[in-house]
Parts: sequence; structure tokens; C-alpha cells
Amino acid sequence: MTWLIWRQHRTEVCVLGLLVGVFGIALLVLGSQAHGLFPGGVTTCAGEARFDDACAAAFRRLDDEYGFVENLLAAFYLVPVVVGAFLGAPLLARELEDGTWQLAWTQAVPRMRWLAAKLTALAGVTVLLTGLFTAVLTWFREPFDVWEGRFQYDAFDLQGLVPVAYALFAFAVATAAGAVLRRSLPAFGVAFGTFLAARMGIALLARPAYATPLTTVEPVPASKAQAGHVPGVADWTIDRGYADAAGRGLSSAEYSELEAAADRAGTDLPRFLHDQGVQRVEVYHPADRFWTFQFIETALFVGVAAILLGVVVWRIRRRMI
Repeated sequence: MTWLIWRQHRTEVCVLGLLVGVFGIALLVLGSQAHGLFPGGVTTCAGEARFDDACAAAFRRLDDEYGFVENLLAAFYLVPVVVGAFLGAPLLARELEDGTWQLAWTQAVPRMRWLAAKLTALAGVTVLLTGLFTAVLTWFREPFDVWEGRFQYDAFDLQGLVPVAYALFAFAVATAAGAVLRRSLPAFGVAFGTFLAARMGIALLARPAYATPLTTVEPVPASKAQAGHVPGVADWTIDRGYADAAGRGLSSAEYSELEAAADRAGTDLPRFLHDQGVQRVEVYHPADRFWTFQFIETALFVGVAAILLGVVVWRIRRRMI
């Protein structure tokens, strides 16, 4: 079985392995240079230490010399769907397209054993390739994470556990679509579209609700020296705004009127807002919820993938042909 699976899917495995290897090596080279900007290690510039002169200079160089690479990382959002769908789409669809199911499913190896072997092997390759690439990408992003935090959309989706869960989800969708559509290319397209829709929906609607966000309401400080508690850069700010002394939220038009009033009075804006009793409102998730959110989202995508693969097994057991 192992030899047959390799013969059937070696092209996909080799192409994906080559792509992951090339991009991984590029990230290792660039990452070594970026980490080299911090002689004592990136973690020495974490927390309050990052505001000293040496760390500030290192972060400026990081942004100037490697900021463009961070922007290009957005393209790697697609790595999980490419890996998962590229391996999952032909798993059943190719057998159905070529008619080889009539031979493969009538040999000495039982049909369910054949299916279990293929699902296990290709899902394992999906996890391996995505996991290795995610590990390299997580290491590359470490200097940026120290400066910006890991909760931003361009960081959370690229590291930790969720990329592997995304890849398994794409693999399951592509496999199920191949079983229904019986064509590899349409199955890949369905997996790609479903993946993007699910990712956007989860990120925009579900992820902020994984836990109740924290809210801080404090008077606008009269000066920067009096600044109270505000979410740090590593926290995930959901919403921010202003409220009057009674706690009623101010609209953008009302805030603009206060700015104009401060300008007419010739008063510094923070001092004017402070004297008016205006309060600053911040709604956010603290940075220490990163792994909690990672586990929740991973469980969600892996759970859906397991359900889809269960449906595939049920269809094969029921002789869908």
C-alpha cells in the first residue's frame, strides 16, 4: 500500500516539498540576518527594554531592511490551503476520474483499509509539510512579534497551531469535494473557496468572541506623563473610542466638535478633553490569551475536518459508485 500511495501521489508530494523547502531556506537566510540585528538576542528587547537606545535602533533597522519581507508574508496565508487541497483533491477524485477504483477496490486489500491508508499517509504529509514551514515562519517572525505582538491578523494566522489545523481543514474539504464532484480540479477550487470563506468568517466574527474582551475606561490624561493603563502593542485591540463623563459613547462627529472647541479656545486637546471629563474607552484581548485562542481555533478547524472525513468514510462504506 505504501508503495502504491507513493506512486500515485509522488508528484504532489515532491512539488509541495520543493516549494516548502525553497521558501523555508529563504526565510532561514533572511531570518538569520534579521535576528543578527539583536546581538543579545531578540528577547533582550522585549517589554520595557525595547525602548532603550540599542533596541530602538535595532527595531528601526529591522523595519527599514526587512519590513518589506514581513509585508510579503501575507502570501503565505495560502500555504495551508495549497498543501491541504493539493493533496486532498486527487485522493479520491483521481481514482474516480481514471476509473482505477474498479481495480483498487476489488483487490485483496479491503476498501476501508485502502481508504484508511491513503487518508493517514496524505494527512500525515499535510501535517508534516505545514508544521515544518510554520516552525520556520514562527522563528522568522520572532523579532516582529516582540515589537508588534502575535495577535495581529498578519501574525496569528501564520504561526502556532492554527496553520496545521487550516491545512487539515483544506485537506478534508478537498477530499470530500473530490468524492462528490469526482474531478480533481473542481475539488481543488471548492476547497480553495471554502477555505477562504471560513478563514475570513472565523477571523472577523468568531475569533473576537472566543472570550469576553476586557474594557478599560479612564479619563483622558491631561498629559502624556499622566497616561493611565492602555492596552500594549502585544494586546489585541477590538475597539477604542471616547465617552463623556456619564459614560455615553461619543460619535466621531461629537469628538470632532470637541476638537474644534479646543482649537477655538486655544487649549491643548488632551487638557481640554480632561477638563470636560471625557473618558478613553479601550476594548481588547490581552496578549496572554494567544495560546488559548490558538487552541480554540485549532479545535474548531480540526473538528470540522474530522466530520468531513467521517462523511467521506461513510460514503465509501456505502458504495457511492
